[in-house]
Amino acid sequence: MSGPPGAGKSLLASCLPGILPPLSPGEALEVSMVASVAGQLEGGRMTRRRPFRSPHHSASMPALVGGGLKVRPGEISMAHLGVLFLDELPEFQRTVLDSLRQPLETGTVSVARANSHVTFPARVQLIAAMNPCRCGHLGDPALACSRAPKCAADYQAKVSGPMLDRIDLHVEVQGVSAADLTLPPPAEGSADVAQRVAAARELQSRRYNGHGPRTNAEADGELLDAVATPDEPGRKLLADAAAAMRLSARGFHRVLRVSRTIADLAGAEQVGRLHVAEALSYRRQPPRA
Repeated sequence: MSGPPGAGKSLLASCLPGILPPLSPGEALEVSMVASVAGQLEGGRMTRRRPFRSPHHSASMPALVGGGLKVRPGEISMAHLGVLFLDELPEFQRTVLDSLRQPLETGTVSVARANSHVTFPARVQLIAAMNPCRCGHLGDPALACSRAPKCAADYQAKVSGPMLDRIDLHVEVQGVSAADLTLPPPAEGSADVAQRVAAARELQSRRYNGHGPRTNAEADGELLDAVATPDEPGRKLLADAAAAMRLSARGFHRVLRVSRTIADLAGAEQVGRLHVAEALSYRRQPPRA
């Protein structure tokens, strides 16, 4: 999420666990085992809540991916099957952010030391938030600095392209005015959204029963092609967009996974052109003046 200060990015991220389905017994065991290894199992009881971890941008590489003299899981493993929220993304050290690339791709993190080699689970939903530029007001001529748009390009370049390519949804969050705060509450609350998410997760659970993956995010290869290949108009749109947007192979398959999930949320059996178009709209866009 990219937007000016005070737009509600951190609030939106903290609300995400509230729309996710509760942990299944097997998932609860996995999460509790990681917490036990880290010495953070509350009262020795298994947890049924999905983790939400929000490390400060000064966190070191061992703090994020794990390590230490006695190897312990890092924040990405503590967030296993939950949410890892990185606020002020460009303020993290670049080497620290790039250390997350492999775990985000494989769902595991391996920590090698002279006396041990440990692998921890790290299947997370990564949520990141950032200002569009250092001053934070790129789109507001009255507040933006005199260096725009170079200020935005320099600031966003602090995050590597391969790291950004692993983020499926890039959303611009608009600033909130005083008038917006006086509007009535939205018609659809978190409980309503949670019901749709639970229905989509149940659909995916039935789809992948016995195949290994739990969600669309874990599907790959022939299995992904079998479940997420769009109809003919969708295939044509995806092919044209892949050439125009110069999508990498990773980006292409991520668009397929997002399209399949959008179709699941809509209750559609096959991925269609509209689902592909929405997934493409979330791909990273270049900085705007």
